[in-house]
Amino acid sequence: MTSPFGPLVLIANPRAGRGKVGEALPKIERILTETGLDYRVVRTTHPGHATQAARDALRGGERYLVAAGGDGTVHEVVNGMIAGDQPIAADAVLGVVAAGSGSDFVKSFGLPGDAVQAAHHLAGDRIRNIDVGKVTCTAAAAQVTRYFVNIAQAGIGGAVVARSATLPGFLGPAKYVSAFWLVLPGFRPSTVRVEADGEAFCWQAHNVVVANCRFYGGGMHISPKSKPDDGALDVLVMAGPKSDAFTIVPKVYRGTHLPHRNIVELRADRVRVETDVPFQIEADGETLGTTPATFEVIRTPIRVKV
Repeated sequence: MTSPFGPLVLIANPRAGRGKVGEALPKIERILTETGLDYRVVRTTHPGHATQAARDALRGGERYLVAAGGDGTVHEVVNGMIAGDQPIAADAVLGVVAAGSGSDFVKSFGLPGDAVQAAHHLAGDRIRNIDVGKVTCTAAAAQVTRYFVNIAQAGIGGAVVARSATLPGFLGPAKYVSAFWLVLPGFRPSTVRVEADGEAFCWQAHNVVVANCRFYGGGMHISPKSKPDDGALDVLVMAGPKSDAFTIVPKVYRGTHLPHRNIVELRADRVRVETDVPFQIEADGETLGTTPATFEVIRTPIRVKV
């Protein structure tokens, strides 16, 4: 017996979650064996390795790819599954064994954030088709294009992700919120021009959230209205004073911060963000570049095992 999607390729980042993935691998493999799933393991060793491993597996005829790690591992595997805005293999399936510091992507699907529990969800044939976001931004005077499945940001959110990467691992899911309070005092808002499906807007703002799914930052329910299969991106523009954070952040964990007089809500297929001062861009917790940036939805190219 094996999966209806064929043999499983477990693309694992052993360092994710402060080494939790590496520690859990023997248990994960035992569960796969006990449930009758044929598999092989690829242990990633460097940035971009998961992307190449996913691409190689698909081109070799394998169709069931499982990202074992945090949202960064998921991000890399997804970028190995898509080329030229199309899936490399339309029948490919993405599984996730979440064990990173944040592991926010799986929260939108009610999947476990524990690696061992998540391994039990890899059997069976239940899947969900989801959209993928595409972001094109500026990095080192060149354009960079990446795909994302969860959430992207331009502004203080991008700066926070960059700062959190420098914080000690023992903070775990608290790294993001710790970095937020460290970055907030020195961050300067800018004039932000947003074009959403051809309609132009302009605000003085400090952050633009572009959401495909609902959670980020280690459990913050930032975009509670987002549905990853509705063919659109949900956009939140934080156009109020930075002091709003003291009342908004506690509500974000509960998803009760919307509607808010200083948060502009938009929905669009395509969003262009330009700023007077370059804003840092992040997607799925990965720092990519700066504005100007374009975000687009790519409709249902990924099948997720749920």
